[in-house]
Amino acid sequence: MATVVENDLLKDAALIVDVCFSVDEGDVVTIICDDERENEARAVAEVVVERGGWPVIMNNETQVRRGRADVRFPMAPPPNLHRAMVGSDEVIIIANLEWANRFAHVRAVRETCEANGKIASIEPGMGAWGLTKEDLERSAQRTKDAVAALAGKKQVHVTTPLGTDFYVSIEGREPLCLTPYKERGQMMSPIPLWTEVAFAAVEDFTHGIAVVDGVMLGIGLEGQVKEPIRWTIEDGRCVKIEGGSEAERLCKAIEGVENADVIGEFAFGTSEKAPFGTPSEKGRIGTVHLALGDNHNAYPGGQNISSLHLDGVFLNATLQIVDDGTYILKDGEWAL
Repeated sequence: MATVVENDLLKDAALIVDVCFSVDEGDVVTIICDDERENEARAVAEVVVERGGWPVIMNNETQVRRGRADVRFPMAPPPNLHRAMVGSDEVIIIANLEWANRFAHVRAVRETCEANGKIASIEPGMGAWGLTKEDLERSAQRTKDAVAALAGKKQVHVTTPLGTDFYVSIEGREPLCLTPYKERGQMMSPIPLWTEVAFAAVEDFTHGIAVVDGVMLGIGLEGQVKEPIRWTIEDGRCVKIEGGSEAERLCKAIEGVENADVIGEFAFGTSEKAPFGTPSEKGRIGTVHLALGDNHNAYPGGQNISSLHLDGVFLNATLQIVDDGTYILKDGEWAL
């Protein structure tokens, strides 16, 4: 007889399979996991089988472990996993979330989308999410409302209490409307807690000061930065990084990496459920993030090619559309 914990795990696994991915009978499903989350992968595979699908679990522990230890270790999957992804109806990634965030920017993910597959990473905590379909619908609607407000707009302005004050151009760039419901051909995103709107920032425009006080990916942090990291941005490039030891680690991570100083992504969270202190906070209401590096694999119109894509989060943000003065966020609260 299944325990309460096992039942909760299977309940959340069913949410992923039935609601978020809408797996159909006969679907081929590749599940990528690491050692730490293999039990969650097995729960999802069990539900897929019950629905008449064909799951295969591919444990990628070695690459995940090496990638977490060294930001320059190759993120691209080996050819056998690459082919499995492109040949699948659904690709469900249940591994360390920071690694999965960076994995989202490899060519295999783009080709999976081009092959009309569904792909997403699964946030930690399966079995304890406590989510309802109504929770998912609220965050999805909020995301769609923000996309509608930004339609045809050219520029946004972001400030925070710690001194963030920058402008980003989104002119001519289509947004990624990232909800918990995955559609065929849609770019990879974390689910089900996280929701966001993301753009390829116009590469030569972003300017101002950005002060990272939340999560900073790619430098080995377990949670938020202990000391803020201050970026000075000119003509779309981060020309100076200042702060403490974590800022020094970021400098070393991008040093010598082609186009890793370019502001490649602008995005903001739309979820009231995504937890702070993990990579999921990028999807939380009140946060804005920029990414240094690549935007050509993941974002419509993106032209910057780099081997890195490293996100930095700004908390308690105010986000205003310059074109018409509309506020999407004000002092960390939803204002739309």
